[in-house]
Amino acid sequence: MNGNKLFDFRKVRCREDVDKIIIYATSPVMQVVGEAQVMEIIVDEPEQVWQITSEYAGITKVFYDQYFHNKERAVAYRLGNVKKYSKPRSLSDFGLNFEPQSFVYV
Repeated sequence: MNGNKLFDFRKVRCREDVDKIIIYATSPVMQVVGEAQVMEIIVDEPEQVWQITSEYAGITKVFYDQYFHNKERAVAYRLGNVKKYSKPRSLSDFGLNFEPQSFVYV
């Protein structure tokens, strides 16, 4: 939320028509804290994606490599227009009654 991370990394690509990511903070917050526009989706071999995103990855190369260990593809979502909510919102505000493990469509 402070602007030093411009990419969100996933092992699975979402649908083409996704234009916004809702940001959920895990424990101890456990609430939706903001949202961001999806500006670009990069899908390639993990090392190629790292070369493109590393300056604003917001994570270390070691963590990145562990996350994508033995994966043929990496997905990076370039985020823009990040909006931090003045008051965190519950998942139920978005029609969810469970914590998503990776992502969920709302």
